[in-house]
Amino acid sequence: MHLCIDIGNTQIALGLYGAADEQIGPVPAHGWRMRTEPRMTADELELAVRGMLGDLAPSVTGIAALSTEPSLARELRVMLERRAPAIPTLIVGPGVRTGVPLLVDHPREVGADRVVNTLAAHHLFGTTCVCVDFGTSTNIDVVSARGEFLGGALAPGIEISMEALATRAAALRSVELVAPPTVIGKNTVECLQAGVVYGFAGQVDGLVRRIVAELGPSAAPVTVLATGGLAPLMDGCSDTIEHYVPDLTLFGLRLTHLRNQRRPAAVG
Repeated sequence: MHLCIDIGNTQIALGLYGAADEQIGPVPAHGWRMRTEPRMTADELELAVRGMLGDLAPSVTGIAALSTEPSLARELRVMLERRAPAIPTLIVGPGVRTGVPLLVDHPREVGADRVVNTLAAHHLFGTTCVCVDFGTSTNIDVVSARGEFLGGALAPGIEISMEALATRAAALRSVELVAPPTVIGKNTVECLQAGVVYGFAGQVDGLVRRIVAELGPSAAPVTVLATGGLAPLMDGCSDTIEHYVPDLTLFGLRLTHLRNQRRPAAVG
């Protein structure tokens, strides 16, 4: 089975997929999530991964991974080189073959997660896509109908904005991130929830509409999809998001691994 590891700034996601000859779909056979700890060592990372895999660890025949957390990128590399030398391993980064043309000014600046999300979105929908990734930051990426990464927009993430507000405003506090019953809040908690949830939905909808207008009629149809840990929060709040693909990055890692599986272990 193929193990895909996505180390983000806030969470680490793992997905275990079937063999290459099985049906290729976006949902892993098994999945796990844990909080990212930037000071984690390679040994601690290995213990965490093995602990989540449990009895499934011996079934792993290939690994694809990425890290957008700089302090863990080296630890990931050390863990895989030391603990999985006999398993075909791919760490996605600059120089790794993904098949995604990066039509931007500085291709090496594009995060590996945005690249594999592009690959996965194109594989799933085959149209022009706007991919909204609700993570530590909110990434809105544009994918052409030919699978090219065209660029996008980056904004502070929902949790970061909430934490900043609670830190800087003495009379306010952190609240549960859920949609309130009405946009007009009747107490401080509801007012905060309305501002954050509906405010971010409005931000995303505004950016998506501007992107679609900028792409023009020739890009139609345009598919708008959401991913990331906080994407379910936008369910029923966003007018433009059409699909929710929770494991988009893991699926992109699997597709990248399949494209490179006949090569020896590669790192970016």
